[in-house]
Amino acid sequence: MAPPLIQLKDIRLTFGGTPLLSGVELNVAPSERVCLIGRNGSGKSTLLKIAAGLVEPDGGTRFVQPGATVRYLPQEPDFGEHKTTLAYVESGLAPGDDQHQARYLLEQLGLTGDENPHNLSGGEARRAALAYVLAPSPDILLLDEPTNHLDLATIEWLEQELDSRRSALVIISHDRRFLTNLSRATAWLDRGKIKQIDRGFASFESWRDEVLAEEERDQHKLDRKIVDEEHWLRHGVSGRRKRNVKRLANLHTLRDQRRNYRGTAGTASLAAAEAEQSGKLVIEAKGVTKAYGERKIVENFSTRIQRGDRLGIIGPNGAGKTTLVNLLTGGAEPDSGTVRLGANLEIATLDQHRESLDPKSTLAEALTGGRGDQIMVGGKPKHVVGYMKDFLFAQEQRGTPVEVLSGGERGRLMLARALAKPSNLLVLDEPTNDLDLETLDVLEDMLGDYEGTVILISHDRDFLDRVVTSVIAPEGNGKWTEYAGGYSDMLTQRGADLKRETTKAQPVAEKREERAAAPASAPKRKLSFNEKHALETLPKKMETLQADIAKLQRVLDDPNLYAKDRKKFDDTSAAIAKAHDELSAAEERWLELEMLREEIEQA
Repeated sequence: MAPPLIQLKDIRLTFGGTPLLSGVELNVAPSERVCLIGRNGSGKSTLLKIAAGLVEPDGGTRFVQPGATVRYLPQEPDFGEHKTTLAYVESGLAPGDDQHQARYLLEQLGLTGDENPHNLSGGEARRAALAYVLAPSPDILLLDEPTNHLDLATIEWLEQELDSRRSALVIISHDRRFLTNLSRATAWLDRGKIKQIDRGFASFESWRDEVLAEEERDQHKLDRKIVDEEHWLRHGVSGRRKRNVKRLANLHTLRDQRRNYRGTAGTASLAAAEAEQSGKLVIEAKGVTKAYGERKIVENFSTRIQRGDRLGIIGPNGAGKTTLVNLLTGGAEPDSGTVRLGANLEIATLDQHRESLDPKSTLAEALTGGRGDQIMVGGKPKHVVGYMKDFLFAQEQRGTPVEVLSGGERGRLMLARALAKPSNLLVLDEPTNDLDLETLDVLEDMLGDYEGTVILISHDRDFLDRVVTSVIAPEGNGKWTEYAGGYSDMLTQRGADLKRETTKAQPVAEKREERAAAPASAPKRKLSFNEKHALETLPKKMETLQADIAKLQRVLDDPNLYAKDRKKFDDTSAAIAKAHDELSAAEERWLELEMLREEIEQA
């Protein structure tokens, strides 16, 4: 095994009274790809800063292989005194580096190099910072939330770019699809310590659940042992003093072990305050058009949103997603066309921009509006501390200024404010930014249980797949198309459209018009024998493959397998990868045939 490029050993750091990091170990080998996972506030960003040499720990050692280059991407980059983005990126290059990489990467990321770094939007600042760390082609890339504020096209470009490089990666991200596609190892920072496995993020959640279940069983055994020993102390002390002293000392040790145990943090208790049910029709848009000068933002867009729908809106930054939402919800007037809102609508909005938070106000003031200790949740008063705890804020944080909250904490604060308002239509703009994985899971469950309607702007592909029932995507020049299903379903449908067309995907309405105008004498397409057979047999094949994958995963879940039987580990890993590929191919073929069948039946 190659020696590590970077090694952290016995890292210790304490803020206040509770250790943030206690004996943390982290080794990163050449070309290794590690995702660093942990709850908001667990110390992930701090650990990455220690790895980058920017923060000095209370104890422990940091070793970087001599000659190895390290680049660190912070959540909030510092542009210093640089006048242009090109000057900023070039400042990170060493004399021997390729100077052309600076301009090339800026262009790939949609920047000219002439922008003033201090006037950039959040997404533009993130792109410039990415160009800065990528340009030198470092040996080690330490990336803290690299996908924040990026649109889907840039996220997918970044995935391909990182995948093609030989740099070792340590990535903190809330984007599960991004982590799944890039990581090959997982480091879980939990209660001040790191647990690590040589498998990517795809294996993390099942492994974490097993670790926590085993820990719970161990704590239960410890509790039972303490009860038994205390029973002996009361009723079973014998005359053998030496043995009694030793056993009493063991009891004290057990009690200390139980007393010093740090349990897992709770999960957020997210619940939207629901208003009375809206009418069945929530929004109907017909031929809506909006332009700013010569630039068309929305052109001739129509949709019908009904109660209970979950609508996802995607697209590049600047495509007009927010404008489209404002048109649909009555926040802006169209140049032409009509928007009809349903009866009894109560709208609650989560804005991705945190500027509405006064940085000098306290956490409690931000929730109550500075009015006492009560917050109105669903029209009923609730003590602010109790509501804070629902969103994983400690009582001691009620007086904490907003400006010192982490990105994840500010994200939870914005959610808390939005969900307190009674609603039957939730409009959420990038709700997943900075949230940890556990809170994301709870947010997904909450949206699943929400009886109202949801309009969601997001660049998180996995979140879209899990939550939405349809996706609206831009096709260019103001055209927007609605696709049934989640993000992956949209890709499948839009990809098929692109294969059939030499130009951009054709709007659904135009396709219907073409079908209606087709000659009546045209022969009707039928499924072939092989297509019918595949449509009938593929579901069974998919079930078999899913069962095989579950069986192989149980073998890989053994944390000692790699050390005990390397060949079995490699063979099982190869088998599960092959099964996943076969399952993906079967699912894509089945979906293609099912769509073809529906198209034939509707023709």
